[in-house]
Amino acid sequence: MADVVVAGAAGRMGCRVVACLAEDRQLRLAAALEAATHPAIGRDAGEVAGCSRLGVPIGSDPKEALTAGRILIEFSVPEASLEHLRIVAAVGGRAVVGTTGFTAAQRSEISGLATQCAILLSPNMSVGVNLAFKLLALMATALGNEYDVEITEIHHRLKKDAPSGTALRMAEVVAEALGRDPARVAVYGRKGVPGERTREEIGILSLRSGDVVGEHTVSFGGLGERLELTHRAHSRDTFARGALRAARFIAARSPGLYSMQDALGLA
Repeated sequence: MADVVVAGAAGRMGCRVVACLAEDRQLRLAAALEAATHPAIGRDAGEVAGCSRLGVPIGSDPKEALTAGRILIEFSVPEASLEHLRIVAAVGGRAVVGTTGFTAAQRSEISGLATQCAILLSPNMSVGVNLAFKLLALMATALGNEYDVEITEIHHRLKKDAPSGTALRMAEVVAEALGRDPARVAVYGRKGVPGERTREEIGILSLRSGDVVGEHTVSFGGLGERLELTHRAHSRDTFARGALRAARFIAARSPGLYSMQDALGLA
């Protein structure tokens, strides 16, 4: 039985992770974290998540919670995630991170921290989405440069970053398969008179609407046909259960930077 610490335990994703942990036979909730000013501090994590009482109060001290024998599961904001990962690295622990919106510099720091501890970092913990990453590389390679690539993502109105980390990763996967530099060919929406579409560009459009959990579509448009790959998440439980699968994978791993592709045997 591996002990897990859930950061952001009173958030939308944190609550689902806690609830799914309550049903898991290989993982156990050992501690729950939130910001010191959060109204859920001191309350039972299970009750906050809407499941049975678990006897684990939500605390605010990451140094007390993040010990060497525990696995951090983190869905929060980049700054908080980095603070927690520095502690995990210092004690030689393990972490599963689903936080998105990291800058290039922050991602570089995470890579450095992964030399001291095992970190699984993924913009999307869904098993289906990670299979889609694999399929997109195959599709892009087979279709080649004759097809225009456009990516659309839709999320709930409260999502802070755009495009989603999943959409950005999809663009990277396609660009890499086609031998393109994703930073150079990405086009984030269009307005005015941008001119004729270039052959190499990859369009990325973000929509924010209501309570949409997450929807991503990658379109390959050629002359006379269009091929699309779409993933729709109907519940946050798909991400929570994916994170628990990642935690079970990383529980016995040595220091290094891992992905859901590794956890699913798709790397």
